[in-house]
Amino acid sequence: MGNVGKEELTGAHDNDIPAAFVDYMTGNWREQETTLSPVPHAERTAARRAALSHAFPGETLVVPTGRIQWRSYGAPYPFRGGSDLIWLTADQDPNSVLVLHPITGGHDAVLYVDPRHGPASGVGYLDRILGEVWQGRCLSPQEKSAVLGVQARPIGELPAALRRISGPVRVLRGYDTGIDRELLPATAENAVRDALLASVLAELRLPKDDWELAQLQEAVDITVRGFEDVARVLPSEREVSERLLEGVFATRARHDGNGVGYASIVAAGAHATTLHWVRNDGAVRPDGLLLMDMGAEARSCYTADVTRTWPVSGGFSAAERDVYDIVHAARDAGLAAIAPGVAFEDVDLACKRVQIEGLRDLGLVEVGVEEALADKRQPYRRWTLAAFGHMLGLDVHDCGHARPEHYAQGVLRERHVLTMEPGIYLQPHDELVPEGLRGIGVRIEDDVRVTADGARVMSHALPVAAADVEAWLAAQREAGPRLPGDDGRAA
Repeated sequence: MGNVGKEELTGAHDNDIPAAFVDYMTGNWREQETTLSPVPHAERTAARRAALSHAFPGETLVVPTGRIQWRSYGAPYPFRGGSDLIWLTADQDPNSVLVLHPITGGHDAVLYVDPRHGPASGVGYLDRILGEVWQGRCLSPQEKSAVLGVQARPIGELPAALRRISGPVRVLRGYDTGIDRELLPATAENAVRDALLASVLAELRLPKDDWELAQLQEAVDITVRGFEDVARVLPSEREVSERLLEGVFATRARHDGNGVGYASIVAAGAHATTLHWVRNDGAVRPDGLLLMDMGAEARSCYTADVTRTWPVSGGFSAAERDVYDIVHAARDAGLAAIAPGVAFEDVDLACKRVQIEGLRDLGLVEVGVEEALADKRQPYRRWTLAAFGHMLGLDVHDCGHARPEHYAQGVLRERHVLTMEPGIYLQPHDELVPEGLRGIGVRIEDDVRVTADGARVMSHALPVAAADVEAWLAAQREAGPRLPGDDGRAA
């Protein structure tokens, strides 16, 4: 092994690597055994690959997961695999590339993965990204085949495999610069072809199978426990930092799942009028509202996305209650509209009608609902800002590459999972808003499964009605703080 050079290593930490040191580091290691546990949904991932194969007969399909990105020198970001590759294979490791090679009657699926770099490889210590001394025991391609139920080959074989392609090829772009720039460079000619691959993958992922629905419910359940944890430490008589509450939720998400599914929004007071307040550097005071938009990611990488708005003191003021009740009514109207075959836009319209009527009652919209909807200025959007929701799954904004006719301009189908999140945001510096309402922001967000006869709220364990929220918050505070794991769930 004395011929290992630094140019062969990823993230090598020594400027000079003496051959004698390499030889010394590769000897006298006992094999480190590991237990191989096949993923429980291997048959489902195989069926998904078959569906993708059916969509593109005779074409080579290339789906990378992405590479490790660097936060700063020597410090990589935690890796999270590409959702499409996870959906197709269940592999969560970096650098993997799935290739569907066309054969008679379908495709031969090959997952190209990093080889195992154990201590005796000469890379185990010298490479801080791939070496097992740094990263722990990894799986060989043969072991991955056994775990994932798909043929796995060393990633070093990928360039030659791609050079052998003779027919049409489609690539999922934006994940692997080595593929995009070197192996299969992107061009204007193949842009449309490649975009269709991304769209079809998104559309195949729209309906969730039973296993996926269970994973999403697990993510929601973790999220519910995280909201409970926050409520139990939220004081009603003194201020606390937004970041403390962010950290409490993150602890639960990390202990019970992978971590948070997106950057948590912990917005107190007027911060709640900023849709994506992720700085979380303010103070949570007893005399205002607290809006929290947070979701845990399950270990399967499926994520929840839930928002609740609480009165920190324990009770809504009259002005806060007025705004909150409008959002609650809009949420209920949207849920009532959800059913298979209903247009996505019609669900949005059901929420908008209630929001507009409520804003009219507050003196903000001066015309009736129909007039407001017909007005090209869309004046109500000054205070509603966003649509009612989005699809949910492996990504918090799932299936975003789906073609409009299958998503935003399409209809809901059974087994779609989406969010219901109407809101009203009255900016503190908006002179069109009465002074007593300025700085109030309310959003209520639930995760919803489309069923054969309507909708099922997956996050129903967190109360929504104002009086129920007040009672629940009091009960959580009475119960007192708890640590993840106190309920018997192992990390």
